[in-house]
Amino acid sequence: MVEWGRLITAMVTPFDENLKVDYDKAVEIARYLVKEGSTALVVGGTTGEAPTLTDEEKLELFKVLKEKVDVPIIAGVGTNSTEKTIKLSKRVMECGVDGIMAVVPYYNKPNQEGIYRHFKAIAENVNLPVMLYNVPGRTGANMAFETVIRLSKISNIIALKEAGGDLDQAGRVLRGVDRDFKVYSGDDSLTLPMLSIGCYGVVSVASHVVGRKMREMIDSYLAGRVDEAAQIHLSLLPIFRDLFITANPIPVKAALRLAGYDPGSLRLPLVEADEKVVEVLKNDLKELGIIE
Repeated sequence: MVEWGRLITAMVTPFDENLKVDYDKAVEIARYLVKEGSTALVVGGTTGEAPTLTDEEKLELFKVLKEKVDVPIIAGVGTNSTEKTIKLSKRVMECGVDGIMAVVPYYNKPNQEGIYRHFKAIAENVNLPVMLYNVPGRTGANMAFETVIRLSKISNIIALKEAGGDLDQAGRVLRGVDRDFKVYSGDDSLTLPMLSIGCYGVVSVASHVVGRKMREMIDSYLAGRVDEAAQIHLSLLPIFRDLFITANPIPVKAALRLAGYDPGSLRLPLVEADEKVVEVLKNDLKELGIIE
C-alpha cells in the first residue's frame, strides 16, 4: 500500500534574482518542510507556480528533490490536455518520483464523462500512483462524487485532493470508495472537519509556516484528543484565511520570507504581496509566536 502520510505540503518553487528556478533553495526549503512535519511534498502544483514552469524545469525539480529529500515526492503533471499530461507523466516516471497529481482539466470545462476518460487515460499510461485533484474554484469544472468513485476502481488511482469546499461531496465520495482510497482535504481550514468525516489528511499550503502546529492538530485528533485538536484548529484559522487573502502563492511566499526562508519573487502574471498583505501576515505569525 502506498503511504504518503497525512500532512502533504504543496510546495512553493523558489526563484533566484533572475527568476530562474533555484534548485539549491528548493532543497533547503523542502528539508525545512520535512523537519516541520511534512510527510510528503507535491512539487510543481499550483502553489509551485506550475503554469509558469517549463517541462524541463519541472523534471529537474522532481529529480533534484527526489535525490536529496527523504520523503515521497508527488509530481504535479496536470494540464487541460490529456495527451500533453500523458507525455509529461511518462517523462516524470524516469525521475523516480513516488506518484503524480493531476488536476481536473481547466478552462475547457469537460463534462463528467470527459473528466473520467481524461484521468483513466492518464492512469493507464503511467506506472505510478495517481492523486486526483478537484478544485472547481480554479478549473471551472467540478468532479462529481460519482466520477471519483468510478475512477477509484482503477488500481493506480489511489487518492483524491478535494478542494471544492463541500463536506457533503467529500462524504459522498467516502461512502462510495474502498477503505484504502485516501481522500485529502485541499483546504487548510477544512483539515479538521474533513478528518472528522473520515478523510485521511491534507495537502497543505499553510504547512510552509505552521507545519508543526498542523501536525500536532492531526496527531491530537487521531489520538482522540478532539478538544485539543479543535483549539489548535481555531488558533490557526486566521493564517488559514490570510494565506488566501490574494491569489496563492503570493501570500505564502511572503509568509515564508517573514519566517526566514526566502523563496524569491514570483513569475508574472503573479506579483509580490503588497504592504497591506504583508502586514496582515506579519500579525498572524506574531500571534502564533512564529516571529517576534
